[in-house]
Amino acid sequence: MALLRSIATVGGFTMISRFLGFARDILIAAILGAGPVADAFFVAFKLPNFFRRLFAEGAFNAAFVPLFARHMSEGGRDAARRFAEEVLSVFVVALLLFVTILQIAMPWIMHGFAPGFADDPLRFDLAVAMTQITFPYLLFISLVSQLGGVLNALGKFAAAAAAPIILNLCLITALLGLSAFVATPGHALAWGVAIAGAAQFVWLMVACHRAEFQLCLLRPRMTPRVKRLLVLILPGAIGAGVVQVNLLIDVVIASLLPRGSVSFLYYSDRVNQLPLGVIGVAIGTALLPLLSRQLRAGEDDNAMGSMNRAMEFALLLTVPAAAALMVIPDGIIAVLFERGAFGAAETHATARALAAYAIGLPAYVLIKVLGPGFFAREDTVTPVKIAALCVAINLGLNLLLMGPLLHVGIALATAISAWINVGLLLLVLRRHGHFRLDARLRRAIPRTLMAAAAMTVAVSLARGALADFAASDVFARGLTLAAVIAIGLAGFAGAAVLFGAARLSDIKRMLDRSSR
Repeated sequence: MALLRSIATVGGFTMISRFLGFARDILIAAILGAGPVADAFFVAFKLPNFFRRLFAEGAFNAAFVPLFARHMSEGGRDAARRFAEEVLSVFVVALLLFVTILQIAMPWIMHGFAPGFADDPLRFDLAVAMTQITFPYLLFISLVSQLGGVLNALGKFAAAAAAPIILNLCLITALLGLSAFVATPGHALAWGVAIAGAAQFVWLMVACHRAEFQLCLLRPRMTPRVKRLLVLILPGAIGAGVVQVNLLIDVVIASLLPRGSVSFLYYSDRVNQLPLGVIGVAIGTALLPLLSRQLRAGEDDNAMGSMNRAMEFALLLTVPAAAALMVIPDGIIAVLFERGAFGAAETHATARALAAYAIGLPAYVLIKVLGPGFFAREDTVTPVKIAALCVAINLGLNLLLMGPLLHVGIALATAISAWINVGLLLLVLRRHGHFRLDARLRRAIPRTLMAAAAMTVAVSLARGALADFAASDVFARGLTLAAVIAIGLAGFAGAAVLFGAARLSDIKRMLDRSSR
């Protein structure tokens, strides 16, 4: 399997999903703005997604894919299918109980997740009602994560990568079609979330059928294989989802700040999530099964090479993306969201948070690259120790920075803790002899930084030269942003080739065969 080809498959569908997500968020910003209904919906949307990313996408896939790959290599498709069915049967029962309990307890749970809402009865009641509507999404999307893990382990990435497109289509349809029939547009979005979970589950079931890997429900039993999976999942929940833990802490702290703070962080994180999702999630999804197979076959050198190439590719894309988000955040937020209920003040507040989040963008992606180095070896304990420390650091920085910087301090704390996480992961991998920078990566890092610096100069000059034109009207503002981004892309591409950070021949070679 060519690593970059798999990354491109996942990243391509993720890119489509992210652009539809921007269309969705543009509608939300125009209709809901950054008021109490928006704050309540974003909390209601965040909670099931937090548990999904923490347990289902994060810890579950980190533990399930290597075990599934082992059963596939040792016993063939039938053994792997049996293992997947055992897990699915226990998973369904556990999720039903978990979702039911949390829905019943939501009025009390909300005090912990959004304590600042307790002093604002409107936001509190809206958040509880909407979260109770959205929470069944967790049941379906967690099952989607397992089905996606099966397909990814089989080398079929397209169906799982395309599933989030369904979510955005459902939310757009719900916002436009259901708002007139429910209490608020936020309630319409909440129902859209619940419907989207069921739709994605059906989509992945069909994909498994087409892959001739149908799964059936068995009588739930805690078999030794399921117990082994749970042993790996429990510590991995924090280790694989440290970014999500930090983002949830952001929401908890932001609920204590003035109205709109939750929304400012949501909109800025959505922009930051575009490169993170397209690059980071794609690399992590493609790299884990590849490393699992290479290590299972005793190809330690190839596994080391795969991690180096994944890190090289990640930095080549995220460093310039982070630089651009820090240089032109106001222009990006204004073009995407400034209309309707979302005004210039909201743009400025959101842009400041985006610039802070962008500082940690390469780190968020590198966590996705380094994590599989542990998970492929069935080591989920080490990352959880590192993650626990980073969560504590994030919380401390939040409390330290929220006073002088308000919501911007929360975003900055998340970025700093992400870089600390990367440093610790690298240190441990190197000490165990599981990772070292090869000569090619050592050459690429400073050259990528130089190319990004050249791009930053080009973007700054272009923004200044077009400032008067951008101020004329909304259309001119969008055209200016497109021109500045195009100049930045061209500038980085040219500088990357000039400085030797990237060579077209290398990229073509990596697309044609497995990375070495």
